Amino acid sequence: MSPVWIVLIIVAVLVVIIIAIYNSLVQLREKVRNAWSQIDVQLQRRFDLIPNLVDTVKGYMQHENSVLTKISELRTSWANASSVKEKSALDTELAESLKTIMAVAENYPDLKASQNFSQLQEELQNTENKIAFSRQFYNDIVTKYNIKLEVVPSNIVAGMFRFKPEELFEAESEEARKNVRVNFNN
Repeated sequence: MSPVWIVLIIVAVLVVIIIAIYNSLVQLREKVRNAWSQIDVQLQRRFDLIPNLVDTVKGYMQHENSVLTKISELRTSWANASSVKEKSALDTELAESLKTIMAVAENYPDLKASQNFSQLQEELQNTENKIAFSRQFYNDIVTKYNIKLEVVPSNIVAGMFRFKPEELFEAESEEARKNVRVNFNN
């Protein structure tokens, strides 16, 4: 076999390897985007439930208007947030505010007995479970993608095509890292 053929075969194999690595990086990047969209959908669902929750508790909780106002402000801020870090911080603040509402609701037996409030509690709890699963899936995919950006030989291809690492969805504070327990049945 002539040296020209050997060089052509080597070049062809390298091109195929680069294309395969590039395609796998693109697939992972798209999976990261999809996973983030799933979190975004669930967080938006939570934010869509909030006006109903606020309307339900408003009549009972006249003295706690500051909490209801803060939740409305967070909902507005959510629409303007663009990065994972911003949305993660807002998610933490919202979780704290929702805990406050649920704690205050304990002081209003009529509110706790309301069928509308019970349904909203259940929907919120289901949404929280979906958010937790979506966060975990997102972080798993981001970790896989970020590892691929750092290991040889895919790091070379990633550098050539300017692939950038993605941020993990993390709790912003020590308080947010604690288990959040929302109990609607007491």
